[in-house]
Amino acid sequence: MRLAAVDIGSNAIRLQITNVTQFEGQINFKKLEYLRFPLRLGIDVFHTKRISDTNRRKFVKLMKAFKLLIDLYEVDDYMVCATSAMRESENGRDIAHEVKEDIGLKIHIIDGNQEAEMINLALKSYLDEQAYLHIDVGGGSTELNIYKNKQKVAAKSFKIGSVRAMEDIVHPSTWKHMKDFIHEHIQPKDKVVSIGTGGNIAKIFELSNPRKNKEFLTIKKIEEIQQYLASFSYEERVNKLNLNHDRADVIIPASTIYLSAMKAAASSKMLVPDVGLKDGLMQVLYEKNLKKLNAQKSIIK
Repeated sequence: MRLAAVDIGSNAIRLQITNVTQFEGQINFKKLEYLRFPLRLGIDVFHTKRISDTNRRKFVKLMKAFKLLIDLYEVDDYMVCATSAMRESENGRDIAHEVKEDIGLKIHIIDGNQEAEMINLALKSYLDEQAYLHIDVGGGSTELNIYKNKQKVAAKSFKIGSVRAMEDIVHPSTWKHMKDFIHEHIQPKDKVVSIGTGGNIAKIFELSNPRKNKEFLTIKKIEEIQQYLASFSYEERVNKLNLNHDRADVIIPASTIYLSAMKAAASSKMLVPDVGLKDGLMQVLYEKNLKKLNAQKSIIK
């Protein structure tokens, strides 16, 4: 089974093509292709409520390129999801319609709760009976999910993202609402472990030089790396630290969001699994197509 997932974020757009095989009772997901294109739709939307004509043209070209790859890999099924920037833009649905009509690629514009649900599908294997605060920071929004005994007890999406924070357009009340939500659902006795997902925390984790098989970051280490990054100019982060241009400017604001949520939850350490929305989309596609295959088998019998 060959599947493709496209994640249209506020800071970048990602395509992943995966081959799913079953051998000796084990399901294996093998990545065949992964592309990340730095098209920052959020910078338009969070200021003007619209995707600019320039970015609209680039976006349509990118969707054409992604559709060609999806066709060339002869995928069995695909799913394209757009998050904060497109769902808040006045012309986002018009652009999605244009892509459907001209290219044949269907875009699902999902809300924050749907986005969180998709990511949660990829997190299930990391959960145990402990209390967890899952923090997913995108360019336009932050999704929080709270788990206790492997059950989700609360979830909420906030208009706090790395691009918004960089542009200093997050209202102080929104920060307060996020902290209040955490305080409402997490008690000091819970001893919460955080789970961080998103490209910025993955890069912070990489910069921490983790030992093999060690997946945790302490809050102290995140603060150290934030200070380390802040000691360089934007140009130095690009040229000396070899960060992508669209990562070098948002990584510090993003780290502030993770730290703010962790401190509100009195969480001292964070698990950083290599999962995101695209992995959740793969899980949805796999389960959907597995049901199809099983239904076909039962008809043949």
